[in-house]
Amino acid sequence: MTNSCCHTPNHEDHDHKPGRDWMMIICIPLIIIPYLLYLCDFDFINRVEFIETYVHSIHEFVNATWWGVLLGIFFLALLSRVPREFVMSVLGHKKGPEGIARAMAAGVLLDLCSHGILMVGTKIYQRGASIGQVLAFLIASPWNSISLTFILISMIGLKLTLLFLFLSVVIAFISGMIFDFLGERGILPKNPNAFDMPDDFDFIPEAKKQLLTIEWTPALIRDMLKGGMKDSVIVVRWLLFGIVIASALRMFLSPDSFEQYFGPSVLGMLATLFFATVLEVCSEGSSPIAADLVTRAGAPGNAFAFLMAGVSTDYTEIMVLKDTTKSWKIALFLPLITLPQIIILAVFLNL
Repeated sequence: MTNSCCHTPNHEDHDHKPGRDWMMIICIPLIIIPYLLYLCDFDFINRVEFIETYVHSIHEFVNATWWGVLLGIFFLALLSRVPREFVMSVLGHKKGPEGIARAMAAGVLLDLCSHGILMVGTKIYQRGASIGQVLAFLIASPWNSISLTFILISMIGLKLTLLFLFLSVVIAFISGMIFDFLGERGILPKNPNAFDMPDDFDFIPEAKKQLLTIEWTPALIRDMLKGGMKDSVIVVRWLLFGIVIASALRMFLSPDSFEQYFGPSVLGMLATLFFATVLEVCSEGSSPIAADLVTRAGAPGNAFAFLMAGVSTDYTEIMVLKDTTKSWKIALFLPLITLPQIIILAVFLNL
């Protein structure tokens, strides 16, 4: 049997060559050129308002996300060399609440932005994690990293930050359980990479034994990094697309309008959910915006909805899930399952 996450050559490969990745071809110059223009500080940029907005937005997004992408590539490189038994033993190979809780805890503790964590999520799916574990991992992690938690505390206070953290963990756990339940019932496809762990597998002794056999050579490190870069393409292409779209939208949406019309009302909630969906804001960018929703708009529920809906309705995440799982149903069930929970809790917080 061949690994389902690897490409298996077939007769069609001789007839159809892979097409060009037009998304990368179009988005790369739309990001690199404005970024270089910002660094060169040409005068004409500041003379045209919409060009200035786009150039500054590209510069801001790139500076906010580059380190998360690099860390994601690094963790992908490590995971590509880790046997599936080790990955699954850490996440919890047993089905049910224990596996969901451990995957969720790993997502909270792993200090990566939403785009970096998404790359790791695709890899643990390929390593055999259930779809419920993967979704719990992704939902709990993007803005709950240790560094961003302290940033939120400084902006909105300890009490509200801990409340946001607790509620996001609740949504991640419930959603993970629902996804696994739907998988067991056959409503959603199961992970074809799943396998049964040996009953006598013990993580710590086996990890020590495997580490002693590794020869850390420059060639090994180079191969690991090349593998991590290759695996990250599926996320980076959608990240670049999202940066272009978000920067373009900023040309038409001023900060004053955002602060004025996103209050604790039905209209404000709907507007928050809409822009959380269409705006590709990374976890670093979502935190200050959420703080503005609390301090300026007086809508803590909208702030929570913006943080969470940016994950559950994010088109980057939905498309990467579709590409990774080969299932539109799994990808579209992400907002279907999580968004009602987010809205209910957000309304409660506004009240």
